[in-house]
Parts: sequence; C-alpha cells; structure tokens
Amino acid sequence: MATGRQDAWTMEEDRLLAEIVLEHIRAGSTQLKAFEEVGAKLSRTAAACGFRWNSYVRKKYKNEISEAKKARKAYPKQGRKGKEPDIQDEPKEKAKTFSTKDIIQFLMDMEEAQSNIQSESEIQEALKRENERLKQELAETKHQLQTIKNDYASLLGILEKAREVAAIDREKKTRQKAEAQT
Repeated sequence: MATGRQDAWTMEEDRLLAEIVLEHIRAGSTQLKAFEEVGAKLSRTAAACGFRWNSYVRKKYKNEISEAKKARKAYPKQGRKGKEPDIQDEPKEKAKTFSTKDIIQFLMDMEEAQSNIQSESEIQEALKRENERLKQELAETKHQLQTIKNDYASLLGILEKAREVAAIDREKKTRQKAEAQT
C-alpha cells in the first residue's frame, strides 16, 4: 500500500522556492544559488530543491519566470560585469560537502523521478496501443459503412426493377382486359 512521503513538499515550501528562484532570476543570479538558499532555509539539499523546481513548481510559474527574465534584462549592465550579484551579503562559498542525509535525500528524489518517468512511459505506451486499436476499429467501421452503402444501392436497384416488373404486369393485365372486352 502506497503511503505519502514524510518529506513531501508543502504548498508553502513550493511558494518559498518559487519566490527565491524568481528573485535570483530577476537579479541575474543563477538558479543553483537559489536552490542552495532555499535548501538552507528548508533543510533540504540544493539538488532536492532543483529537482522540485524543474519537475513541478516551474510549470506553475511560467508567466512569472518570463517577467523575471524581462526584469533581469533591464538590470543595469555595469552592475553585472562578469560577476553575478549576490542576493544576500554572503561570503564566497567554500567547497560544498554533502552529508549522508543529503545523498540519501538526493537518491530518494531521483528514485521518485525515475518512478514518475516510468509511469508516464507506461501511460504513453497504453495510449499508443489504444490509438492503434481505435484506428483499426475506424477502418473496420469504414468498411462496414461501405458494405451497407453497397447493399442499400443494390436494394434500391432491386426495388426499382420490381416496380418496373409490376408496372409491366399491370400494363399487360390492362391490355388483356381491353382485348377481352373487344
């Protein structure tokens, strides 16, 4: 039985992630720095934040991302000369070391992503099979329709011939009566 993850993202965490990433985009900073900042605030890895942003949150903020990129273009060029502005007054980063917890969290996130990809692949394959089945069914239906049209045309032809024969029989009977009376 599947249960919810204990470390599942909340709407508030998603909102914070989006706000900070958008702030970094506007300022011309990197998303990686944004992920590191959010990770520190939420006690998550930068990789987990990046994965959540790319797999879920980013899709909900397309318009805001476009606006942030426009705002970044308006950012004064002289302020950017070869270096990214610091969002916070933080010293240059030391080499990042990862704890076992960080690595386990990253691997769990990757496993979840792989599971999602496999589910989507299975859904896509099922849809392809359904599409092929429907195409075949459509072809069979078209064939049946053509058969019905042909049968209908044949039936109309038979009815027309029967009408002609009936008309000839009536005409014959009428002539016979006329000849019998004379």
